[in-house]
Formats: sequence, structure tokens, C-alpha cells
Amino acid sequence: MINRFILASCALLLFANAPAQAQGSSDLSGFTSAQYQAQLDGAWRSPENRARDKYRHPTATLQFFGLNPGQTVIEITPGNGWYSEIIGPLLHDSGHYIAAVYAEGGGENASKAKASLANKFSLDPAHYGKSSIVEFNGNAPVFGSAGSADLVLTFRNVHNWSVAGNAPAMFKAFYAVLKPGGVLGVVDHRASAGVDDSKNGYVPVAEVIKLATDAGFTLDAQSEINANPKDTKNYPEGVWTLPPTLKLGERDKAKYLAIGESDRMTLRFIKAK
Repeated sequence: MINRFILASCALLLFANAPAQAQGSSDLSGFTSAQYQAQLDGAWRSPENRARDKYRHPTATLQFFGLNPGQTVIEITPGNGWYSEIIGPLLHDSGHYIAAVYAEGGGENASKAKASLANKFSLDPAHYGKSSIVEFNGNAPVFGSAGSADLVLTFRNVHNWSVAGNAPAMFKAFYAVLKPGGVLGVVDHRASAGVDDSKNGYVPVAEVIKLATDAGFTLDAQSEINANPKDTKNYPEGVWTLPPTLKLGERDKAKYLAIGESDRMTLRFIKAK
């Protein structure tokens, strides 16, 4: 009996101390589901952004990345601020949300998005009064002083950097700005296995993992939170054929709306302590 008890106890200890699997959707967030829902229901969010919640799964995604009160969080090129509308208010009372935007060279859309984001922040200090914007050079990116951020997030950007050729520099800059033990969260359109289709918006998971590990990160976990098996990844205008862009306009619109937004990888990396 004693030997069995000892063996059972040892087995439990081994199980409890086993490393986390590289798959899953473990909740690392210090915010409650109710706190997330309060942001999703916020009147400050645009109707267009609310309509995308079912595709972008913000609560599950941010829980997976480990968003917590008191953190300094940098989001890379947040566009018009889809995630800003959620993270900025969440961190308003405890923490700091920073939107990193191109200083120049990002194109007309990037310039418009930067102006829109600055306007959003300035007009609503109750929700964005402690949020800020930092500009960076895409060819020599710096997002802040070394070791100053707890969490860096990038949503649907890596394929653009792959085409532009500055992806390695971006990942190295993420590593530099993060504290030891800090997290890099990546979501992007997922290419089919063995296919590199960045020009059409789809990037291989293996490429993203290599970019991160080459920069010094360790892959901590990956999740299917943002997967979409309906996405065939073979469209006339690449991923932009699908919503929200719907580049073909009314042509086959119902078909592409039925597919929904793209199939996406969700990867969590850690900077070694």
C-alpha cells in the first residue's frame, strides 16, 4: 500500500510539473470574461468593428496571449484601432497601451490610419487618455527603450513584412523592446502546408516560427482560436477577396461572406528570462 501511494504521489507531481503543450488555448489573462465583455459592448466601439467579433475572437485571443492589468502592451500597426478599442480601455486604469505606427513609408493607407487613430485617442480621453502612439522606421524599427514592454501584439502584419523584406528586423525589434519573460503574440493569415503565398496574404506557420526563433524567442504555445476550415486560400484577389475587404465588391459577395474571414494562426512566443 505504501509503495503504491508513493508511486501515485510521484506521478501526480510529474504531471503537475510537466511543461505546457505547444497546442491549446490556455487562459493566461488576469482580466475576467465579464471585463472583456464590457469592452466588447462599449458604446465607443464602431458598429463595423463589433460585426467582426465573431471572426476575430478577441476575448479568447487576448486571454491566450496573457493580457494582464498593469502591463505595458505594444500593438504593431493597429490600423484604425480595432484592438485599440478593446485593449486601450482595459488598460486605462492600470497599464499602458501603445500603438506603434509607421513614421513614414507605410503608404497612404498607413498615413490615414495613423491620423484616424490619433483622432480616436484625442477625442475620447475617458477611454484612451493613457494610450499613446509611437512612430517607427520600418527599415530600422525601434518600439521603445530596451526591455520596456510586457507584451507585443501583431495582427495580420507578418505577410506584409515578408513581401517588403523587413520581417527579420521587425522580430528583432520585438525581442529588444520586451522584458525578459515578455510575450510576443502573433495572428496572421495561415498558408496551406508547404505553400509560401505571402503575396496573396497567406504566410506559412513555419516561416513565422523561424522569424521569431531566429530573433531569440521560444515558441510557447499555438492555438486554433482563429482557425477557419472554410477558407480554401485560393481566390482571385488573394485573402483580400474575403471579408472584411471583399475586394471583388458585389461579385460572388454572398459566397465569400459565407466563408467568413481568413484561416489564421495564433502563436505565443516568450523571450527568455
